[in-house]
Amino acid sequence: MNPVELSADVVVVGAGPAGLNTARHLVAAGHDVVVLEARDRVGGRTWTDERDGVTLEIGGQWVSPDQTELLGLLDELGMETYPRYREGENVHIGADGVRRTYRGDVFPVSDSTAKEIARLTELMDDLVAAVGATEPWAHPRARELDTISFGDWLRRQSDDEEACTTIALFIAGAMLTKPAHAFSTLQAVLMAASAGSFTHLTDECFILDRRVIGGMQSVSERLAADLGDRVHLDTPVRTIRHGEDGVVVESDRVTVRAQRVVVAVPPPLFSRISYDPPLPRRQHQMHQHLSMGLVIKVHATYATPFWRHDGLSGTGFGTSTLVQEVYDNTIHGDDRGTLVAFVADEKADAVFALPEEERRARILESIAQFLGEQALAPIAYYESDWGSEEWTRGAYAASFDLGGLARYGADQRTPVGRIHWACSDLAAEGYQHVDGALRSGRAAAADVTAALA
Repeated sequence: MNPVELSADVVVVGAGPAGLNTARHLVAAGHDVVVLEARDRVGGRTWTDERDGVTLEIGGQWVSPDQTELLGLLDELGMETYPRYREGENVHIGADGVRRTYRGDVFPVSDSTAKEIARLTELMDDLVAAVGATEPWAHPRARELDTISFGDWLRRQSDDEEACTTIALFIAGAMLTKPAHAFSTLQAVLMAASAGSFTHLTDECFILDRRVIGGMQSVSERLAADLGDRVHLDTPVRTIRHGEDGVVVESDRVTVRAQRVVVAVPPPLFSRISYDPPLPRRQHQMHQHLSMGLVIKVHATYATPFWRHDGLSGTGFGTSTLVQEVYDNTIHGDDRGTLVAFVADEKADAVFALPEEERRARILESIAQFLGEQALAPIAYYESDWGSEEWTRGAYAASFDLGGLARYGADQRTPVGRIHWACSDLAAEGYQHVDGALRSGRAAAADVTAALA
């Protein structure tokens, strides 16, 4: 079948929050836009779907108070949020394997370890304040901080292994989903700066504050509905031809001639597209230094939220357990109870090597360490595996290897001729969140509008 030929001012590749917000702002500025999406749905790394009769947030879902771009859009669209359940006691399993309950934001560890955690947190907050989220590569210490792994840096600051492991958890397991030896201290500082401070990352009541009624994907669905037939699904882009006269964006189903193109997909997918002429050497090298993390997002639904009856919030943290985070993730208006748990980086590698039933059993056993034996028997169970998803290939976002952020960070959003870039992976504030995707899309739309003027 010959592709349909279209013309527009701008083509947007990708219908996640970044691409859709790019298109939304371009349309508002009076430009003709076509959006091409490889998947059969919009939303990118946000995906709300039903599994075994339960509605689940398979992808990104959280809204925090600092995410003003997302909060503003939700307000504009008339969409509401609801708080994560957090009443009752939390559970912590320390390096000694002992289960302890606690309230507040201080883990039940020894006094000396608690002091070290507080001191390391203050060190990180000081670095975040000095380096910032916008141009971390421009800081005088950028190369120094970017050529030492976060794990090594922590152990140079403290000889308390439990304190170091705990601090690493908030960046490595909870955010970048890579081992702390695999990314730099500068990358860790950027992750914290993107949320306003490292303290924000350690406060689950801040960073995991609220959810969108109807699911986070519904935000993209609303944006796509407003764009109407400008959005084409099941249309993976194969080639971008670009030159002085404009761009030609080719897919199996649609070919679009335009003045500019915005590529709004995760960086590991940039190379899935052929460019004619090829991208410059700098871009090729930069993209090879960016990679996704790996995490299994586990959803387990029960007839009732039994942990609440036991006086527990459903929140649990473990520094040496298979599941290192678990939360009450019950959907708005549901009488059943749903837990969400996370298995990250090398721990995910290990359980992915197991047969499916054995992996499920191991994960549920780990959840039961926190919340009791009732956790072993969910009525529905699902694992979000973005690492095997064709048009994502990891989670939650791409980050640089050692030295990459200081070396290439300033060029991440630099256009290549008529090609522009937008995604949460390239954001400063809101990095790897929907908020950052929206910010990135708005910035790309502003750049393109200026170029078309």
